[in-house]
Amino acid sequence: MAENASAVVPYAAYLRVYEPLAAFPEPERSHWIAYAKQRRLPTAQDEIRRALADLIPVPPVAVPVGESAEAFVTEVDGVTCVCPWRTRLRSWQALAALTQAAEDREIDLPQSVLDAALPPVVRRQAVADYEQWRERNPDARPWIRTALWHVPVRWFVLFEDEEREFAKPESGQESGQQFVFRYRTPMVQARRRLARGLKVLREELEEGPLVEGLIDVGRWLEEFHPRSLVELDYGGLAHAIPEEQLAGDRSAADVAEGLAALRAGDGERAGAAYERLTARWRAVRQLQYAS
Repeated sequence: MAENASAVVPYAAYLRVYEPLAAFPEPERSHWIAYAKQRRLPTAQDEIRRALADLIPVPPVAVPVGESAEAFVTEVDGVTCVCPWRTRLRSWQALAALTQAAEDREIDLPQSVLDAALPPVVRRQAVADYEQWRERNPDARPWIRTALWHVPVRWFVLFEDEEREFAKPESGQESGQQFVFRYRTPMVQARRRLARGLKVLREELEEGPLVEGLIDVGRWLEEFHPRSLVELDYGGLAHAIPEEQLAGDRSAADVAEGLAALRAGDGERAGAAYERLTARWRAVRQLQYAS
């Protein structure tokens, strides 16, 4: 595991959408225009540190009182694009997902541990607040999706291997920032690949979690401006995976090969690509249980 990896938490991957400033209505657009001109913009680690700080009080702050006015900023062909954090909305959604996963026994989290970390009174209040907020904001959606200890297979469908970026930090970079591993692609390409992949899966396989997941991602992407940028960032996972394994990670290529094999009717080749992918991410998931 990478040195100083403990400083990079949580071990999560992120699917982000950066929208051009023109996609935002006023007065939000003016806010992002001014925000993007700041000399120092916050990083993903800044976002994580602020979120962790809310877990220190007793009882913990499960959901921020106010919505974040922060965003990630990048430039695409000379156009400034932003990815709002929307920390409050994502906290509500993450809390709901965690509670449901614990109830369905999808994660190994005893009820006593969940109650100690997030007392029932805190969860009930968060649920009530979210329901009231949703009534006033029925069309709200996050610009960022998160996955702990893995990258969902459906996310790789949006990208090609040539869009893979793997970089080591420059000397003097802040502690914990060892590697960057991400894919970036224009929204039009992401939508096109998703549509092609979904067509293949529906023709060759039965309806199931992978198809349902792709449909869900597709609906989410349709909510954004067509000139947006889509990013898959390994985030903290890049610090949990040994460097040599990270350098050899070709997950998007494996997914593309599997889909091409299915399209050609080559089930054996498709199975081999899928096995490489699942074996790689099974090993990553197991790291969460390592001492």
